[in-house]
Amino acid sequence: MRFLQAYPKEVKVFLIASLINATGSALMWPLVTMYVFDELGRSMKDAGIVLLVQSLGGIAGQLLGGSLYHKVGVNRLIVGALAMNALTLFALPWASGSWSLFIMVMGLMGLFNSLSLPAIQAFIGFRFAEQRAELFNIIYVSNNIGVALGTALSGFLGNYMLSFVLNGVTSAVFAVFFLVYLRKVGAAPAHETVRKKQPQPQASGLKLMGHTRIYLYMSIGSMFLLIGNSIWNTGVSPFIISEGWSKQLYGFLWTLNGVLIFAAQPLVSLIKRWFAGTSTAQMTASAVFYLGGYAVILFMPTYPGMLLGMVLATLGEMLISPAMPSFISEHARHHAPFFLGLSGGIGAAGRVIGPYLMGIQFDRGGLAPTGWLACGMAVLAVGFFAVHAFINRPALRRDLLES
Repeated sequence: MRFLQAYPKEVKVFLIASLINATGSALMWPLVTMYVFDELGRSMKDAGIVLLVQSLGGIAGQLLGGSLYHKVGVNRLIVGALAMNALTLFALPWASGSWSLFIMVMGLMGLFNSLSLPAIQAFIGFRFAEQRAELFNIIYVSNNIGVALGTALSGFLGNYMLSFVLNGVTSAVFAVFFLVYLRKVGAAPAHETVRKKQPQPQASGLKLMGHTRIYLYMSIGSMFLLIGNSIWNTGVSPFIISEGWSKQLYGFLWTLNGVLIFAAQPLVSLIKRWFAGTSTAQMTASAVFYLGGYAVILFMPTYPGMLLGMVLATLGEMLISPAMPSFISEHARHHAPFFLGLSGGIGAAGRVIGPYLMGIQFDRGGLAPTGWLACGMAVLAVGFFAVHAFINRPALRRDLLES
């Protein structure tokens, strides 16, 4: 891609490593439910419990990772979390002999996998401050290419344990990469290198949480979007099965999602240029696109309607994914890792709550109630993102370090 020529070599190397790691991670996540049901002989309820524990571990990892960034150091936090994640993946075959041990290992895997996320995002925001918004988007696209590759390979491999081990290998390789990479490029934030002799004060977590304008409203908006987005797994998926349609039609929806994330970048650039030039505007526009997608599913419960709904929802995803870390990196400055972890943890709660709420609605009346719930969640998200944008207007805004 020609536009990457404008970036230094260290950025290109980081993108390649991220793509490889994302590919490895995607080898596993589509297989967890099938592994529990097929290989371990457990019920789908048990599979849901495993995913719930893994998600709760992920929330804890986000919160803990943001809090430990300055206390532990970016090198030890990122490398240590990735190394521990690799160890839990290697332990899965051994842990499968005991159901309780398997659940515990899956929870630890969710914890360690998410522990490094706020630190990696903060490192990008600090190290490449002038280009952070573009880089968050490029890395988002790169990771989704990796997810598409990994998902395809997981089906090709057809072996649970081999997929788990390869995921562990890629996580271990990513840990070694960061060990070498951070020593070579240096991990000091850009604004700290200017003031090496002026160490930043460390505020308590409770005090930082008082700065609600930085994180609270957009985090709640993100949580509502993720609750609504559960319609795909707990509304659209069972609807396709109940209608007797081919299961491949559901898979094609996600193929379309992956293709659009790469191919629709020019369209998203136009959207940003025309009416969503700031990260706060991009969040609000994202929720509007999600709302449009859910409304199409609700009022056009046909496969063409689902395709159009996926197009609109994917545009919303492409707008919000880089916007949130970019906003926090710009406005929270030294405390960005804490707020990245906090916002990620609050938002991820939607992934835990969403499937349960959507499941209840689908059992009550099929696709229509899930569509109404998704639309309601998107409307709430629009409201919270609009409040976030209002209180962070330039006329009212003061950066966290100045408040």
